Amino acid sequence: MKCSGRIIVAGAGIAGLTAALALAAEGFAVDIYERAPRLEEAGAGLQLSPNATRILAALGVLDKLLPDAVEPTAVVLRDARTLSEVARVPLDKARERWRAPYLVAHRADLQSALLSHALGNDRIRLVTNAEVTHIAIEPDGVAVSVRQGSRSEQATGALLVAADGVWSSMRALTGGKSSFSGAVAWRTTLQADSPAGEAFARIAPANIVTAFMHPSAHLIAYPIRGGRSINLVALTRNTALDRVASPRADPDQLAYSLRGTASQIAGLPRHAGPWTLWPLHTAKAGSWRSGGRLALIGDAAHAMTPFAAQGAAMAIEDAAVLAKLVASMPDDLPQALERYETLRRPRIAKVARRGALNNFTWHASGPIALARNLVLKTLPPERLASDLDWLYGWSVSDAAQS
Repeated sequence: MKCSGRIIVAGAGIAGLTAALALAAEGFAVDIYERAPRLEEAGAGLQLSPNATRILAALGVLDKLLPDAVEPTAVVLRDARTLSEVARVPLDKARERWRAPYLVAHRADLQSALLSHALGNDRIRLVTNAEVTHIAIEPDGVAVSVRQGSRSEQATGALLVAADGVWSSMRALTGGKSSFSGAVAWRTTLQADSPAGEAFARIAPANIVTAFMHPSAHLIAYPIRGGRSINLVALTRNTALDRVASPRADPDQLAYSLRGTASQIAGLPRHAGPWTLWPLHTAKAGSWRSGGRLALIGDAAHAMTPFAAQGAAMAIEDAAVLAKLVASMPDDLPQALERYETLRRPRIAKVARRGALNNFTWHASGPIALARNLVLKTLPPERLASDLDWLYGWSVSDAAQS
């Protein structure tokens, strides 16, 4: 059923733009309010598994992203001390097995593809430099105050979708909060044709996602920008940090975490910079909805650590499921939002548990690390791929009908 009715989306990141496109596809008019004055290139690499790219394809976005993305043939786990391969998850048949590609891309390229598609949709209006400052939820709709510089305006809609990220100002309405995870991400990129990039390619082939496992850190590497760059992210512990990212991080701190790794890894902090240091926060909402007229999606609802590489994918899934349910119950939005939360919470929890398992596995040391390597080496690649069917094979139509 195609529906009409204006919906307000707060935030023009991946979650907000995907929600706007999914809702517009169902016939809704959507106003997006983004507090940043302009949408600029930001962030680093991300992994988009088939559960996410299937949605992007349905929304018509995937074709815009593919020229700048890379389709890796495998995820390979290596011991960071010896560089020996411990396990391999094949991805070369992702389209066949999971009905969509597995991609790695720069976050800005995905944002650009989503934005381009949204700006070309006459059902979507994007307003930048506009912050939602006050919300009044009524039985028949929602009214918001939007501040644009020194002036303020009022906007009304049937529904408000909070897609304003880990620092969501609307999460407080549901009794939620964010907290520092104690982990930090060190991020940088290498030009693939640079001496450092060519040297690194000898231990991390350009068509593969490589995870180097080490007790005090793990390093993820994969190609982005059509293979022209290599995205590097090292995950370590650092309880002294909190909210603020450091654009010029001290590489000696990262070198300390990578001590004991192979020389090709241990030398990266000084040879591959500059590094940006990002404290990683998680967020939990008491509920993902309020008053039957406010719904939280993506990091606003459930920001998680990146150990399952599913942050962007879960935001994309949220947006698609919410749009389907709102379209199927336009005259009973409280019921639609209740159904949305009921469907999404168990899946998000399962993904978070998978991330916690990955974190434990990748940072194991001593006898546990030895046992990990022995067990993983005995598992055939097909078995490792099948263990991800529940995650990568998910589809929005199956979820909405369950």
